[in-house]
Amino acid sequence: MQGEDWLEIDGAWGEGGGQLLRTAVALAAVCRRRIRVFNIRARRPRPGLAPQHLTAVRAVAEVCGARVDGLVPGSREIRFEPGEAQGGTYRFDVGTAGSVALVLQALLPVAILSPQVFSFHLTGGTEVEHAPPMGYVQHVLLDHLARMGATVSLSVRRPGYYPRGGGEVEVEVRGGAALSALRLREPGALRRIRAFVEAARLPGHVPGRMIAAAREVLAPRLAVPFEPSVHVRREASALGAGGGLLLVAECEHTRLAASALARRGVPAEALGRDAGLELLAALESGASVDVHAADQLPVYCALAAGESVFCAPQLSLHAQTALWLIERFLPLERREDAGAGRICLTLRRR
Repeated sequence: MQGEDWLEIDGAWGEGGGQLLRTAVALAAVCRRRIRVFNIRARRPRPGLAPQHLTAVRAVAEVCGARVDGLVPGSREIRFEPGEAQGGTYRFDVGTAGSVALVLQALLPVAILSPQVFSFHLTGGTEVEHAPPMGYVQHVLLDHLARMGATVSLSVRRPGYYPRGGGEVEVEVRGGAALSALRLREPGALRRIRAFVEAARLPGHVPGRMIAAAREVLAPRLAVPFEPSVHVRREASALGAGGGLLLVAECEHTRLAASALARRGVPAEALGRDAGLELLAALESGASVDVHAADQLPVYCALAAGESVFCAPQLSLHAQTALWLIERFLPLERREDAGAGRICLTLRRR
């Protein structure tokens, strides 16, 4: 990297939030590029670095021996100069209910693309607003990555809910395998719907009401098995009260999902119905991935060998931001084909 100019990244572009920063440091570590990110989280009510963003950048920096300037709470600019990733055992604590899943968003590409073994012990929020629940990472995202050749295992030792956090997640990544292209143009036949409920210190009737409401939406339209799985945490194994519903549609070639987080004042029936309607809409669109996977997969597709394609109900502003950012690091050919309720994205690194 000697003599190479700093890559300047405007953190206000597109969605202008934490995803841009997390993806930027991940790509910087993988591509060995020095970056300066400014206007960090400029489009958020409280701009600058919050605890989960600090943890994500610190985690990637520790894994790849990076030099970082500006890594303090509230900072709106950082300089990140990566070294070479080193396998081993790492522990990272968000220190709040900030999302563990979003910290993994920065760590996973670095670990997967490095030819070493990584063990991560992460502490923070596992069921958090504006972030995928850990069940989604475990049952959907990692399934997509496995199809691309990644070897990642994940277990939730203890859930963490807002505002206390304290959830514990163990992740092992066996890197080294070159990522294969993701070929997911069609979902294939729907085989079953799985309903996962996570609950701690909630009234005993809440999980069943969420499941019943989701089933009421899906059963009349989808003639496949509906398989609920309820995990009620003992008081000693969870900090605080919380939970949520994750619906996973298992298809011949893929998985799609929708989720709802338990919130004070929101009836369990509303949560189940909303998650059911979201999943139904994704399935009826003919998409091969849900909108949340479409936000995260472009990074892996751009780093894979060959031409990747997947179809989503839509490409969100998060996905468009990720694509813009990837093109700052890598020469990328992309094509977007819209029609019949879905949009298909084709990516190939030139």
